[in-house]
Amino acid sequence: MPVTAGKTHPALYTPEQRRRRDETRWTLVQGILAPVQFLVFLVSLTLVLRALLTGEGVGAASVSVVVKTIVLYTIMITGAVWEKKVFDVYLFAHAFFWEDVFSMLVLALHTAYLWALFTGSLGTQGQLVLALAAYAAYVINATQFVLKLRAARLGAEAERQAATRSVALEGASR
Repeated sequence: MPVTAGKTHPALYTPEQRRRRDETRWTLVQGILAPVQFLVFLVSLTLVLRALLTGEGVGAASVSVVVKTIVLYTIMITGAVWEKKVFDVYLFAHAFFWEDVFSMLVLALHTAYLWALFTGSLGTQGQLVLALAAYAAYVINATQFVLKLRAARLGAEAERQAATRSVALEGASR
């Protein structure tokens, strides 16, 4: 596994994986779906909190959680395809192992919400609290991905700077 220049932790992508990441259309799909999902989350969170605090708009809150869950499943399925294209596995690639593990919890909580909604179990209050638990897990998971991708970007920049310095030193020694 490659190591970023001057660091002891492994790089997120090998050069081949970086090439595949940059060439696949699934990278663009993920880049579009991630902010869409976040916007859906913000709207839904607002509706869920309103319903919990005032008792109003429970139907809109429920629909918004279903929409958020559909978007979540969409990004998870397309993300698995992206992971297959880049890392040759559908899930749990070494570079994103813990993010994928936590994603399973996020999926489980959103799925539990759907089950509670469609069976009528937990009651309205319990369903909305379950939605908040799913959303808290989603925020943690989204943070994991943002931090991982930020570290990858910084690592790639450090590699470019190290390569530039190496070329400059090589040129100066001639």
